[in-house]
Amino acid sequence: MSTTPATSAAEAPGLRRALGLWDLILYGMIVIQPTAPMPVYGVMSQRAHGHAVTTVLIAMVAMLFTAISYGRMARAYPSAGSAFTYVGSEIHPALGYVTGWGMAMDYMLNPIVCTILCSKFALNFVPEIPYPALVLFFLALFTGLNLFGIRTSARINDTLAAGMGVVILIFLAAAARYVLKMPHDGLAFFTRPFYDPQTFSTPAVLGGTSLAVLTYIGFDGISTLSEEAENPKRNILLATVLVCLITGALASIEVYAAQLVWPGAQPFPDVDTAFVHVAGRAAGPWLFSLINITLLVATVGSGMGSQLGAARLLYGMGRSNAIPKSFFGAIEPKRRIPRNNVLFVGMFALIGTTFLTFERAAELLNFGALLAFMGVNAASFTRYFLRERQRGWSHFLVPILGFAVCLLLWLNLSRPAKIAGVVWMLIGIGYGAIRTRGFKAELVSFDFPEEPEGSVASVNT
Repeated sequence: MSTTPATSAAEAPGLRRALGLWDLILYGMIVIQPTAPMPVYGVMSQRAHGHAVTTVLIAMVAMLFTAISYGRMARAYPSAGSAFTYVGSEIHPALGYVTGWGMAMDYMLNPIVCTILCSKFALNFVPEIPYPALVLFFLALFTGLNLFGIRTSARINDTLAAGMGVVILIFLAAAARYVLKMPHDGLAFFTRPFYDPQTFSTPAVLGGTSLAVLTYIGFDGISTLSEEAENPKRNILLATVLVCLITGALASIEVYAAQLVWPGAQPFPDVDTAFVHVAGRAAGPWLFSLINITLLVATVGSGMGSQLGAARLLYGMGRSNAIPKSFFGAIEPKRRIPRNNVLFVGMFALIGTTFLTFERAAELLNFGALLAFMGVNAASFTRYFLRERQRGWSHFLVPILGFAVCLLLWLNLSRPAKIAGVVWMLIGIGYGAIRTRGFKAELVSFDFPEEPEGSVASVNT
C-alpha cells in the first residue's frame, strides 16, 4: 500500500534530455537571431550619433562577462529556473523571486515584440490582410509549433539558421561591392564607423549601447534548457559563451558594412526599417525584398524560441512554488513539455499586442533583462568567490565587471522604461506579500529533481 505513491512519484514525467551542444547554440542563435542588429540598427545608430558598431562591441564585452557567470551557475544548478534559481539558491529565496519576476518581464515581452514585428513585416507583402488577423496567425503558429515538443523546435532551428546565414553572406557581398565602387576619403572612411571625432559623445554612445544590448537579449535563454541538455554542466557554459561571441562578431560585421554603405551622418527614410533601406542602396529592390523576407523569417524563429524560453522560465518558477505550482509546474506527460505555460504565454502575448506598440514593448525589454543579469553576476560572485573561496582573478573580476557594466546600462535606460519596470516589480512584490501574508511564510522552495543514471544515454537511442 505505501509503495504506490513512491512509485508514481518516481515515474512522474520530467523534461527530456534531447539537446546537444549544437542544438543549444542553434537555439540561442535563433532566439537572438543572426540578423539581430538589423531591426534596431536605425534607432541604435541615431542614438549613438552614427557609432552603432562601437555600441555593439561594447555591449558584447558586457554580455560576455554575464555569459560566463550564467555558464558557471548552470554548472552548479542544471535547472530550468535560470537567473531565478541562481539568485534564490545562492543569495536569498526572496531575491530569487524578485529576480525571476523581473526576468519574466523580459521573457513575456519578447513574444509580444516578435508577434508585432512579424505582423508588420508581413503587411509589406500582404497589405490586404488586416493586422489583427496576422497577429492571431503568428501567435497560433508560435504556440502550435512549440506544442510539438523540444526536438521539433530544434530541427526547425537548423533550417532557419542556415537560411539566415546565406542571406547575411549575400548582403555582405553586395555591401562590399558597393563600397569598393563608391568614392571615399581614404583610411578615415573605414575607421569612422568606430570613432568619428566630429560626432562622438560618451553619453550618446552609452545610450546607444543600452539599445545595442537588445542584439544579445536571449542568450540567457540557453540556461532555461539545462534540464533538456545533454551534459549540461559542460554544454550550457560553452553554448552561452559561444553564442555571445558569434552574435557579437556577426552583429559587428553587419553593422559595420551597413555604416559604410550608409554613413552615419545621413538620415534614414524610416528609422525603424533603416537596414532594409541600406540593403536597397547596396544592391537595389531585390535585396530590399530579400532582407525584408529574411527579417520576417528570423522573427518567426525568435518568436518560437522566446515563447519556449518563457514557458520554461514559468515552469522553473512554478516548480519552486513562486507562482501556482499546480498550473505552472505541470508537465504534459506525452510530449513532456510545460503545455500550460506555452498556452499561457501565447494568451499573454495576444493581450499584450492589443495594448503595446513595438517601440514601447522593446523599450521595456531591457529593464528585466539587465536586472536578471546583475542578479546572476552577484550569484556567481557569492558562490564561487565568497563561499567556495576560489580566489582566482576570474572568479572575482568577471562577475564584478559584469554586474557593474549591466548596472551602468540599466541606469541609462529611458525614464518610461524605468517607470513601467518599477510598476511591474511592485505588482510582483505585492503578489508575493499576499501569498506569504506579509512575507511571514516561505515564499519560494527550491526543489530540483535528480536526473536518473543513464537517462541521457537513453534519449539518444
